[in-house]
Amino acid sequence: MANIKSSKKRIKIAKTRNMRNNIVKTSIKTAIKKFEKAITDGNIEEAEKNLINAVSKLDKAAAKGVIHKNTAARKKSSLYKKLNNYESAS
Repeated sequence: MANIKSSKKRIKIAKTRNMRNNIVKTSIKTAIKKFEKAITDGNIEEAEKNLINAVSKLDKAAAKGVIHKNTAARKKSSLYKKLNNYESAS
């Protein structure tokens, strides 16, 4: 454990940020899973709604610095490809 006051504060801040980051990452994973479930069920309207939600969460996470902007772009691209491939296959 740190003895210096500023070090104690840094530990506290790091813990708080880590908790926030985990919450944001979990919400992203949940949104993506909801989108993928809607795709596998064949519910296009639900999938489109969930896609918008997932993209929004990815953008917010990238803006906050929780994930890298290129990671967000890569995940969004993957989600849009899944939707487009399903629509073209139908």
